[in-house]
Amino acid sequence: MAVELQIELCLRVAIAALLSSLVGFERELQGHSAGLRTHMLVGLGAALFTVLSLFAFGEGDPGRVAAQIVTGVGFLGAGTIIQRRDRHTPHGLTTAAGIWAVSAIGMACGTGAYVLGTFSTLLILFVLIILARISERVHAARKGKDGSPPAEQIEQRGI
Repeated sequence: MAVELQIELCLRVAIAALLSSLVGFERELQGHSAGLRTHMLVGLGAALFTVLSLFAFGEGDPGRVAAQIVTGVGFLGAGTIIQRRDRHTPHGLTTAAGIWAVSAIGMACGTGAYVLGTFSTLLILFVLIILARISERVHAARKGKDGSPPAEQIEQRGI
């Protein structure tokens, strides 16, 4: 494999790691167990597997490796989901979905689709930051309908 191609492939992996780190940093700020390092490693690993499947194994089917990335990362994400006995609800679904989505960013960068990877990163951050705030407000408003005051009323009353 030519040195120029290897440098290009290293760039693909590095961009995947950088974009994945943005998602991981947001998770880290929120105090989730799968944070910066986990997301970076998943994105980097997915990119590395992708470039290897495209360039290192000759005329094999690169789609087979891609399918295995999706399956393997799904298994990794499943490990982040915890069933809480006290609440009877799963915890960690968003983190698991984020890990899965970061692997897709890595795969996009691994194929050289930097614009797609960057756009997807921004979209994931929109979901994790902006939509999380909207979701919190909806949940607070629902709580108010149950008889307990919404979060805004609690703050205003000093409760």
